[in-house]
Amino acid sequence: MKDLKKNEAFIEILDGIMENPHIGIITVDTLGMINKVNKTYLDLLGLKEEKVLNKHIHEVTPHSRLPEVLRTREVHLADHWLVNGHDTIVFRMPLYKDGKLIGAMGQSLVLGAAGAKVLSKKLKDLERELTVYKNVVSSIYSSKYCFESIVGEDASLRNVKSIAQRASNTGSTVLILGESGTGKELFANAIHKASSRTNRPFVRVNCAALPDNLLESELFGYEEGAFTGARKGGKPGKFEMANHGTIFLDEIGDMPLAMQAKLLIVLQEREVERVGGTKPIRVDVQVIAATNRNLEDMMKKGKFREDLYYRLNVVTLNVPSLRERPQDIYLLINYLLPKLSQRLLTQVEKVSEEALQLLCSYDWPGNVRELENLLERAINLADLNQDSCLSPEYFPSLSRLVVQPLQSIQPVDVEGIDNLGEAVRKMEEETIRRVLERTHNNKAQTAKILGLNKSVLYRKLRKYQLYV
Repeated sequence: MKDLKKNEAFIEILDGIMENPHIGIITVDTLGMINKVNKTYLDLLGLKEEKVLNKHIHEVTPHSRLPEVLRTREVHLADHWLVNGHDTIVFRMPLYKDGKLIGAMGQSLVLGAAGAKVLSKKLKDLERELTVYKNVVSSIYSSKYCFESIVGEDASLRNVKSIAQRASNTGSTVLILGESGTGKELFANAIHKASSRTNRPFVRVNCAALPDNLLESELFGYEEGAFTGARKGGKPGKFEMANHGTIFLDEIGDMPLAMQAKLLIVLQEREVERVGGTKPIRVDVQVIAATNRNLEDMMKKGKFREDLYYRLNVVTLNVPSLRERPQDIYLLINYLLPKLSQRLLTQVEKVSEEALQLLCSYDWPGNVRELENLLERAINLADLNQDSCLSPEYFPSLSRLVVQPLQSIQPVDVEGIDNLGEAVRKMEEETIRRVLERTHNNKAQTAKILGLNKSVLYRKLRKYQLYV
């Protein structure tokens, strides 16, 4: 009985809309044939109902854009439109039933000439203002790097780039693992940049930087009055802001367990619910997460949810550390030096062979980020001395850490080698060989002197066929 009364009330509302003397309404089927028209629109046309129904829309209004709406399925908002000499504001939209297109509708707000122009101008001004805000948001939430920004020829790095490029085409959830400073954020940016979402927002969230009590409202947003100090009108969360784009959850290993449970629901349902809200909001985002923590160890200790780990771990990228690819150091220097020199407005152009050997002997616990920071510091020091070449003296922290253990090692002969990449490899091979001789083939001691993990040393021994 209640449902019947609701239906009757709904029909009365529809009838009231159709009889509104200020709004002309006309609807067409998928072929553009008119199947409904109200009296207000008939008065605008100056026609009787029988002269309009079952006619193609262009027979009645030759310039109608309803066929365009049927074709593109776009909504047209607030067009200033002349109907039979009358000024109107027109709204056009496609009509659906059970998800299937069944036609299109046009609504014409009938105003006097002055009123129509004023309203149209206000709506156009508002549309321009919204466009400005959209452009601002796009400039803030956009990816800065592409795959060309990830420098290196090491086989393991090339393999990671290849997997990442495939992930950018599929839109799958990506989990990026690697030490601090290896370039996990570069990979996240590059995946978004290469995807079909490139013109949509790229929103980064640092899960470690936000206090636990703010993380939920930052991720999912909140409604007005949800808590003391909540903004009037509420606020969208990062997932809403990233809709149709990419959300990058950096430092995911630092997310509290309670938030991990809520994030899992969002990943499963692709819906968010604002703090204080009652209505779920659909979101279409590619999720990229990154951490320098060992999530498998954290799961064993109960600090990271197993179900969330497997939900995130669809495509995994293990970004290699810099000490695992020392042959890329020269390439990175060659890439970073001119960029840094230009940004710092200096004339520093090159690195001496002695400084290059020093850089290649260091194990880089801070990885590429540390290399960039040390290069910037060295460029500033060299510029103070009006020097255009970086020599070892401009890397004082490295000189203390690296030179002392290698003092008794003779310089490597790179005479006749023109390719600097080959020179780096030659220096690395000869340095390892000489330290091995000095330690009487003690691998642990050799690794310690060179500042390498034993597993990295053994890989290099195989690479250079130093079977000792």
